[in-house]
Formats: sequence, structure tokens, C-alpha cells
Amino acid sequence: VYSMASRLAGTLRMYIPAGKASPSPPLGPALGQRGVNIGKFCKEFNEQTKNIKDGIPIPTRITVKSDRTYTFTTTSPPVSYFLKSAAGIDKGASKPGHETAGKVTLKHVYEIALIKSQDELFVRIPLKNICKTIIGTARSIGINVTNN
Repeated sequence: VYSMASRLAGTLRMYIPAGKASPSPPLGPALGQRGVNIGKFCKEFNEQTKNIKDGIPIPTRITVKSDRTYTFTTTSPPVSYFLKSAAGIDKGASKPGHETAGKVTLKHVYEIALIKSQDELFVRIPLKNICKTIIGTARSIGINVTNN
């Protein structure tokens, strides 16, 4: 009887741009050293993310088994991506707390929380707590949250 650990070669967690998976670094070498067919993975990933705007970073967990087969799961883009696009900025503040990179409203926070509540990580967490987490992330990247 084999245990699950002996059949599992590894797990990779990466942000891969939607519709733009390619064999180039960092994805290609990471999959290649585990013996995964890189072209097949890229084709499957791009097919699964074809309905998402190109280039949006998609958190992806790739589980590789010892026989070189794999499975992968994707979640919605990170909260920081949504916050930066809602605030209309490319990157957060270099000194969060001392300078402001942008502003979002509580309505933006609520909309982001609705999207993130679909993720496996937030399934049993109340929407209010997800909103608090999003507000904390906004503060950490220098985005102010306003009421209107």
C-alpha cells in the first residue's frame, strides 16, 4: 500500500498571467524540473483562462505526481490586483502609511469581497470579515478606503 506522500512529487504555487502561460521562465523551468509536459500544461491553462482578460495574474496551484501527471486549480486574482485596478494605479505606495497611492470606496471593497467570497479559501468566512481583510490589504499597499 502506497501512501499519498510517495505518489506526490510536489506542489507549485505561482501567479500565471491569464491566457499567457508559456514555457519561458519562471513557469517552464519550474515545471520542467518536475518532468511535466510544459506545452500541454500551457495549452490547458490558457484554455481554462480564455474567458478572463489577458494578463491578469491568476493564482495557480499545480500538484505534480511521481508518474509526471499533474492537476491544477486556479482561484480569482489577488485582492491587491483588484484594489489597484479600482484605484486606477499600477503599483502601491513605496511607504504605506506615510503616503497615499490611491483611493477606493467601500462599494469597491464590497464588490471585491463578493468576488473573493467565491474562492475556496473564503467559503465559510462571513462577507464582513472578508471586507475587513480587503481593507487591511488596501492599507498595506497605501490605498485609502473612503465612505463615498
